[in-house]
Amino acid sequence: MSRYQGIRFFAYFLEILVLFMVQETPGLLPAVFGVRPTLLIPAALSIAFFETELSGMAFGVLCGLFLDFGLGSAFGFHALFLGAMCWLLGCLAAELIRTNLLTAILAGILGIFLMLSLQWFFCYLLYGYEFPGYAYVRHYLPRMGYSLLFMPLTYYFNRALALFLRERED
Repeated sequence: MSRYQGIRFFAYFLEILVLFMVQETPGLLPAVFGVRPTLLIPAALSIAFFETELSGMAFGVLCGLFLDFGLGSAFGFHALFLGAMCWLLGCLAAELIRTNLLTAILAGILGIFLMLSLQWFFCYLLYGYEFPGYAYVRHYLPRMGYSLLFMPLTYYFNRALALFLRERED
């Protein structure tokens, strides 16, 4: 591992920590329709665009573990899903798709929708709550939209970080 790759990984780790603290601190971000965003999903997906498949998967698992801890769900649920999603996104970004804002937003739409829909399915529908549709429409859909608003911010931050440090590395 080169020195600049270590610096880049440390910067990603700090970004994840800061976003986790911002996400979990009540009142720091305003609640929209009574929900707060899930900032670690866009961060993990945008990191996966600029790293290798294995590195992207590792940061996806790290973000997922923080989400498991912060959201109080089954330990490993988000880590497993985000790790697989980031690995797949890293493979696609390396071989098939262009890395730009449009593909990042499309990946964010798909990733956020799948992750939060699976969370709703396992936490509401399978538990047998009386009104799971109401929870999905009033809580999960606004949370998906609010979280997606942060995808351009995390994409451009990680793009600038990766380009700046790779430029120094070469």
